[in-house]
Amino acid sequence: MKQAQNKSRTSILYIFLAIILVLISFMLVLKPMLKKAYPLKYEDYIISCSEKYNLDKYLIMGIISAESKFNENAVSHKDAKGLMQIKDETALWCIENFEISTDCEPQELNIRIGCAYMRYLLDKYHGNEKTALAAYNAGEGNVNEWLKNQSTDSNSALESIPYKETADYVKRVDKRAKIYRFLY
Repeated sequence: MKQAQNKSRTSILYIFLAIILVLISFMLVLKPMLKKAYPLKYEDYIISCSEKYNLDKYLIMGIISAESKFNENAVSHKDAKGLMQIKDETALWCIENFEISTDCEPQELNIRIGCAYMRYLLDKYHGNEKTALAAYNAGEGNVNEWLKNQSTDSNSALESIPYKETADYVKRVDKRAKIYRFLY
């Protein structure tokens, strides 16, 4: 009986080790493949700006990935520009209100402005990331209306996002931030 138990334990141990080896092998292959699908550029700018504005660098990577896929020349149909897809009016407002130095590369400036604006939104919505991301995508005016029209008294946490595009955006940024955290 003891011999059968020992064989069973040994078999379980071998199966467990085989599973671990398969997972490690899979991760060694998967990560490089995923890095091609989720590239990372301007990491130094992302890190320094994230630190300056006390933001999660992976959140910023997720925003950039969702907004422009790290294409510094991206321009949206609404004329938002650059890595973080900033509109000219928002850029000027941020530069003035947060005393952002424009003496830098355009990519760094875009990330500085985007980080300053995201910090502002997080502060405005009491640290609620979902609400801040919704405002980053759909605008503060829309989010403020949605907050007024929801059933709870919360002035910072959206119960739901009425615009499908914005709801999808918030999920996409969250997913991409998690992927960047895993990869980098």
